[in-house]
Amino acid sequence: MRVKMMAKQNSSSVHAQAGAGMIEVLVAIIVLSIGLLGLAGLQTAGLKNNQSAGFRSTATMMAYGILDSMRANRVAAGEGSYNHAISEDTASEDETEEETEEETQTEAGIPGDVKPWLEELALRLPDGTGAVNVDADNKVTITIQWDDSRGALAAQQFVMTTRL
Repeated sequence: MRVKMMAKQNSSSVHAQAGAGMIEVLVAIIVLSIGLLGLAGLQTAGLKNNQSAGFRSTATMMAYGILDSMRANRVAAGEGSYNHAISEDTASEDETEEETEEETQTEAGIPGDVKPWLEELALRLPDGTGAVNVDADNKVTITIQWDDSRGALAAQQFVMTTRL
């Protein structure tokens, strides 16, 4: 009789533990899925910030590019030939291949290397545009603006000020 009673106790304790392993597996899956969702969020934030950093690097290189052109042509830059505001219209009309360099420099009052710079800004940066201002003391302020709506903020500006 004693043996039967012990057998009944062992079987009842086994039935009391039934399903506990399934609950542990379910909790582990929930914890793992929350961790994977957090990892996916970090990856998305990293991609956004990486794209914003790439645009800022491009804006920096483009600012130094126009500044190098201005330093190569100091006389025209000092006279204010490179001055261009962001609000000015820079839409290019159909150009022929026979256009001379003189025509390019005088077209719409923009020097020959500012117009290609503005076109390259529009190509490399989303809604990219730029401004150049040279004051009487040869202090140059270059402003580059672009749309960074996929990154941190909608509109970003990079402003660089230096002496010519």
